[in-house]
Amino acid sequence: MGRLDRCVSVEDFRQQARSRLPKSVFEFVDGGAGQELTLRDNRAGFERIRLLPRVLTDVSRPDLTTTLWSKTHPTPLVISPMGSCALVRPGADIAIAKAAAARGIPYTLSTMATTGIEWMARAVEGPLWFQLYVLKDFDFNRRLVRQAEEFGYSALVVTVDLQTGGKREKDLRNGISIPLRPSLRHMIEGIAHPGWSFRLLRGGLPQFENVRGYLGDTSAGLTIAARVGRNLHAGFDWDDFRTIRHWWKGPLIVKGVLHLDDAARLIEEGADGIWVSNHGGRQLDGAVASIDAIGPVHAAVGDGVPVLIDSGIRTGMDVIKAKARGAIASAVGRAALFGAVMGQAGVEQVLDILLDEIATGLKLSGVPSFQEIGPDLIAPSG
Repeated sequence: MGRLDRCVSVEDFRQQARSRLPKSVFEFVDGGAGQELTLRDNRAGFERIRLLPRVLTDVSRPDLTTTLWSKTHPTPLVISPMGSCALVRPGADIAIAKAAAARGIPYTLSTMATTGIEWMARAVEGPLWFQLYVLKDFDFNRRLVRQAEEFGYSALVVTVDLQTGGKREKDLRNGISIPLRPSLRHMIEGIAHPGWSFRLLRGGLPQFENVRGYLGDTSAGLTIAARVGRNLHAGFDWDDFRTIRHWWKGPLIVKGVLHLDDAARLIEEGADGIWVSNHGGRQLDGAVASIDAIGPVHAAVGDGVPVLIDSGIRTGMDVIKAKARGAIASAVGRAALFGAVMGQAGVEQVLDILLDEIATGLKLSGVPSFQEIGPDLIAPSG
């Protein structure tokens, strides 16, 4: 196991990813939009929160279960949708999904995944959700939703914060794209990381499997965000949302919500859950941190509506803090992908680290079960 044994935190896996991946690939995963103000504030938001633990409570058997739409899940974790995972390691999507399935954690397959809807469903026995980027061609959107229904995906996640691709300056400088069009710089980076290069060549250059033939221009010079952004439906509105709601009969979650009024109206229009997210700081730079937005959103929709969160979650304590602010579940993206750099075993260890940190945090906070965490666990500020 070697270095895997020495990784005791998500940050350790991040540092392993930094050393094992070419600089341009690591910065694609790790980076954000613009000046990365929101990226940094996502972490700072969690780090500002202090807890006020209780004592003399029986916490000998911490209960990590959470409930979504009357179904009990063994953990409060979800895997965020991520595109381009195969840039990190071929088969990374499947590795993450299998590790999640073994722990009863829902895996959310991105429209821009490097594994297709059908292939993922056949490869993984566990809860699968499908995330829809709303593209200009509504017939194509309909086809994707039908596929997800046909292959047993249990929830639809509609992303609403991608009206266009965010300006990711590191990607512009590094020239990262899919299909990958290697430049001299990439070749030099590849030579310096032979393990990564060998796996990529053996696995084949990654493609956006769910939208093969749809995205059009594959010319060099387009970053992943820019190429995807050209095909997004910037006119996506409430009428379009009602259309998608009509298509999907199961739970529908709306991802990318930060404003409490939007959250309240989405529930009125038929959404079954709200996923508070600023896209991990990869879209609107200067947007509010998710952890700062979730309290007002939760208050606006009420206790009966599941509210999820992503963006900046790196520890089990972050998950506990998010629950105290109103998040019934927390979604991890980069953390799982950092683990995937070291294969499925790496993902498994990342998830186990997070779950162990949640259990330890419950004990030390004097809270017997995750579902009992409330706002009184957060210490008053000022």
